Amino acid sequence: MKSIVVATSKQEEFVNITDLVNDIVRQSSPEDGVCFVFCPHTTAGLTINECADPAVVVDMKMAFGKLVPDESGWLHLEGNSPAHVKASLTGCSLMIPVVGGNLRLGTWQGVFLCEFDGPRTREVWVQTGS
Repeated sequence: MKSIVVATSKQEEFVNITDLVNDIVRQSSPEDGVCFVFCPHTTAGLTINECADPAVVVDMKMAFGKLVPDESGWLHLEGNSPAHVKASLTGCSLMIPVVGGNLRLGTWQGVFLCEFDGPRTREVWVQTGS
């Protein structure tokens, strides 16, 4: 298993980590198999979505804000309940096919670390195999 460290700079941010994940795949993966990506944080998550048009990320952040508003009478004392809920909505792991030693993503797809409680330093774990 390899680790990627990502320093986020905003409270909410979608960081495209596709190239970082693919670099690990190229270094350690068999020609064909799977790549498992895991985020070990409760206020950050992972998603695969369009990476060609930056407006998609803006729209996603807007939609998450409407689904999980900051002001909703949250009980968690740290004040970051919306981040926990958003992280649960995105999920903490991805399974991506590997073909020819590379991630097999759709034409417009990218892998994103979704920061919901930043800025922070986050870690993402990547494991490949057949």
